[in-house]
Amino acid sequence: MTVLLALLLDRLFGEPPTRLHPVVWMGAYLGRVGRWIVTLPPRQAFVAGALGWLGGAVLVVVPAAGAAWALGQAPAWVAVPVGALLLKPLFALRLLLDEVTGVEAALAEGLDAGRARLSRIVSRDTATLSAGEVRESALESLSENLSDSLVAPLFWFVLLGLPGAALYRFANTADAMWGYRGRWEWAGKWAARADDLLNLVPARLTAIALLGLPGRERVAALLREARRTASPNSGWPMAALALALGIRMGKPGVYLLNADAPSPGAAQMRQGLARAGRAGVALALLAGLAELAHG
Repeated sequence: MTVLLALLLDRLFGEPPTRLHPVVWMGAYLGRVGRWIVTLPPRQAFVAGALGWLGGAVLVVVPAAGAAWALGQAPAWVAVPVGALLLKPLFALRLLLDEVTGVEAALAEGLDAGRARLSRIVSRDTATLSAGEVRESALESLSENLSDSLVAPLFWFVLLGLPGAALYRFANTADAMWGYRGRWEWAGKWAARADDLLNLVPARLTAIALLGLPGRERVAALLREARRTASPNSGWPMAALALALGIRMGKPGVYLLNADAPSPGAAQMRQGLARAGRAGVALALLAGLAELAHG
């Protein structure tokens, strides 16, 4: 019941205030530590990055484990609502759908407005993107973050409880802040690999939910398209949504998924949002059933 109540809280209230949000606290820690780590030579940067990651993991897992233990001693009428309140900040579905919806609403005002709104949810340069490329980028973010922001935290919650969800949320935040090439190549390598490992199963579950129950040809297409990205995971949900909507998705000069299909329009944005919403709720309900079965 904890997962289902947390999902309801997400739907009704969205994110908690910034000052109370544990992901904001994680980001503050990673920002402080990262400013020092990134200045080190490669070998020292790798070791310091690994130690900084492990130190942060301890800081989030120990309180989560303590809370989980305390809730285990409490009656269900206390444990379920309090557990839901603690779980909710570790995933986000409403915020994700709202942000992508906002991109399409901004495009209706003009291309520059759409580019500016897109820049809130992607790290790439949006200044020269066409309307189709803005929608491609938004749908890529929608599919990838459906896995990162919803499915993976709930997957690890079902397996390991609050400590699992908290550890995943920290690992994903660390990858978002440290897991880059260039100056972060060595400082962020541990964070990037840890995030890859923790997302192996959730990314594929998300792809299946987005694509539906595909036949052999669609499975082959998914396998082919998912390999076109450098990431071992992000290509799966992105390729699944591209194939499901019959559109292409790409990052200029980096990759192109479902290349023979047209770029998305407003109708495909609406369809993508609806499909992602259904897939997210379905997988959250499945996580809730798994939680009940697990006891």
